Amino acid sequence: MEEIETRTIRKVMWRLMPFLVVCYFVAYLDRVNVGFAKLQMNAALGLSEAAYGFGAGLFFIAYFLLEVPSNLALDKFGARLWIARIMFSWGLISALFAFIQPISAATGISNEYVFFALRFLLGIAEAGFFPGIIFYLTLWFPSVYRARVVAMFMLAIPFSSIVGAPVSGALLNITGAGLDGWQWLFILEALPSIVMAFVVIFYLTDRPGQAKWLGADEKAWLETRLEAERKQKVAVEHLSIGKALSDPRVLACSFVYFCLNAASYGVAFFLPTIVKGFGVSNFQTGLLSALPFVFGAIGMVLLGRSSDRTLKRREHVCFAMIVAAVGVAGAGLVSSPVLILGLLCLSQIGVSATPPLLWPIPSAFLTGTSAAAGIAAINSIGNLSGFAGPYVMGYLKDLTGTFTAGLLVLGAVTLAGGIVAMTLKVSRDLETTATKAAAAE
Repeated sequence: MEEIETRTIRKVMWRLMPFLVVCYFVAYLDRVNVGFAKLQMNAALGLSEAAYGFGAGLFFIAYFLLEVPSNLALDKFGARLWIARIMFSWGLISALFAFIQPISAATGISNEYVFFALRFLLGIAEAGFFPGIIFYLTLWFPSVYRARVVAMFMLAIPFSSIVGAPVSGALLNITGAGLDGWQWLFILEALPSIVMAFVVIFYLTDRPGQAKWLGADEKAWLETRLEAERKQKVAVEHLSIGKALSDPRVLACSFVYFCLNAASYGVAFFLPTIVKGFGVSNFQTGLLSALPFVFGAIGMVLLGRSSDRTLKRREHVCFAMIVAAVGVAGAGLVSSPVLILGLLCLSQIGVSATPPLLWPIPSAFLTGTSAAAGIAAINSIGNLSGFAGPYVMGYLKDLTGTFTAGLLVLGAVTLAGGIVAMTLKVSRDLETTATKAAAAE
């Protein structure tokens, strides 16, 4: 590795990654804090388990409908302005959950349907954020770095749960100003998103050529390297937006991501309820709910590095999905709280590790605007199971009285995704060839 490469990548890493991790941290916290609010909110609003699961999942229907348009808008207007818009709007809507009852009284709409409407609006607001960041990273990092930088970015998910779960549990004990704990939870956890929206405008840089914080030689090296990779991909295969959206590899990646998210969100939205069933306090529920994500963070980093080192992308995805399937299904077959929590920790290793292992695969054959559209399509189709997973869990819980059936279904779906992952055919030579081509220029 040349000295200029080491120096440039280090600068880009330190400039972008900590900040993007913080942005995704607050985004994911706003997305899943409803799981903790549920411990008090369901009784306050009169929601059944199925209604809660349906509402929690409605977020992803809106996400699906607007994912691709939002990502294309990011490509057109630039990451800085579009990400700031996303963060500001979702922060405001997230805070409105605290006022479901007053909104219901003012409009005559039931608490249940106000909850549904706000979850749908939150999905509209946040659509495009995650795939937008994935696309943004392709503008800054050569292919051989992408699994590790995506893994670093997605560490925000386990860390948002490691930090956010105990905080959310503690916030449930706050009362005052006529508001209960679940309402304060929504308000206080929405504020960082609104503040970060303004910081994004002044901090982010859209493309390497605009980076005043890079030296002229560093900008030249990075732009040359990325352009060489782009040319190599186009020389091998150029996909239009239409072809990218219908490409079998894009569809296969979408199916794998769909299966993963069924388990990820199906468990995440009900994890506090599962842990609360152990007979612990709200704060203890927060601490124990954070534990699986500690293991998830470790698995994400280790498997991400292994994937970049070996470039065996699909094998790593398959392995992680099987680990997730065993953990989720196993948790449904045991009754001991220790075993349930242990198996959920195992499942989270696979759940957390899979996305950063999967995203370098479409990045290896998609370029330019087709990459923005293809990545958004994978994320939006995959996130549809963010609706199906929680709804199935809630419906089966109401039907059977336990989470066993729901966990078994989610485990089977995740296993199917792992099997399909092994059918993905992406040449690992494409990444190494682009690297050599860039070095030769």
